[in-house]
Amino acid sequence: MIQVVLCDDHAVVRRGIRDTLTEAPDMEVTGEAASYAELRDILRTASCDVLLLDLNMPGRSGLEVLASVRETHATIRVLIVSMYPEDQYAVRCLRAGAQGYANKASDPLELITAVRTLMLGRKYLTPEVAQMLAESVSQPTLEAPHAALSERELQTLLKIATGNRLSDIAEELMLSPKTVSVYRSRVLEKLKLTNNAELTVYAIRNNLV
Repeated sequence: MIQVVLCDDHAVVRRGIRDTLTEAPDMEVTGEAASYAELRDILRTASCDVLLLDLNMPGRSGLEVLASVRETHATIRVLIVSMYPEDQYAVRCLRAGAQGYANKASDPLELITAVRTLMLGRKYLTPEVAQMLAESVSQPTLEAPHAALSERELQTLLKIATGNRLSDIAEELMLSPKTVSVYRSRVLEKLKLTNNAELTVYAIRNNLV
């Protein structure tokens, strides 16, 4: 039996994933976490072969949590399940130690395939992600400017581009407005832009939103 732990701050999302996975006769959900703090506690006691981890949660950076899981629970296979586009986060996550990446908008049954793939000791890659990974290796010099952004900087860019105010972003990410303002300034500097309107245009032109 494949034992799975879910980490997502939306109860409805967790329920949908749980219902999907429990339809498979070889899987059981052994724990659910609504925060990274809860996940840490659950992993101390629950059996877990595969962790389904959402990146966009309040508090710590998703990639930081991924690194922590890799360090403290090296045998757990991690499947990132995120709302972010594959072309912006999948390669980052794989390089950071995840074994697979699935978009929340994809067919729920793909999660069953992904979990089974990870249990076979393989990475779960959609054809699109496999192509991006190949291109990132063969053509590293062609990366877009936003490829140099940190995870928090990229999150800030995406949220500004979708109309969120800095105060809203700070509340959602559990950061201070000043910290979010610093991330915004770094994004503007790295992308050589001057204001939020230009950030939004950049995001649209590069298919980030």
